[in-house]
Amino acid sequence: MQPSLPWTGRCLCGQIHFEVSAPPILTVACHCRGCQRLTASAFSLSAAIPAEGFAVTRGEPVIGALHGPNRHYFCPHCMSWLFTRPHGMDWFVNVRPTIFDEGQACTPFVETMTAEKLPWATTPAVHSFTGFPPDDAYEGLMKEYAGQAG
Repeated sequence: MQPSLPWTGRCLCGQIHFEVSAPPILTVACHCRGCQRLTASAFSLSAAIPAEGFAVTRGEPVIGALHGPNRHYFCPHCMSWLFTRPHGMDWFVNVRPTIFDEGQACTPFVETMTAEKLPWATTPAVHSFTGFPPDDAYEGLMKEYAGQAG
């Protein structure tokens, strides 16, 4: 069970703060090489938050990492990766759940890009995809996640 909303979060140095006022619509672990390099870890974690349920409340994040259509936002001082606004999907924001202040349990429901995962990396994800899920799978995944999340 996740703590009640709103959730707050911040970067490592505390210059950027944000608030989440809507529950995640999906949680994901991405095993792609880009996420491995960006996080210096085995995978990245994301909590997809409806855009209207996410707000930066202090500071001005900057775009970092790849400067392409997907916009990865970072603290300009400590360079913590805070959230991503995926290209063409402005209705949600992928927030890094490990930076929530209260350590909300955002266990990955889906894992993606397992074709690139490190052989020892495992998650408790219910669904696993060698690439990204097909576009027509997301609606069902979100409905199933909502039913499981309560």
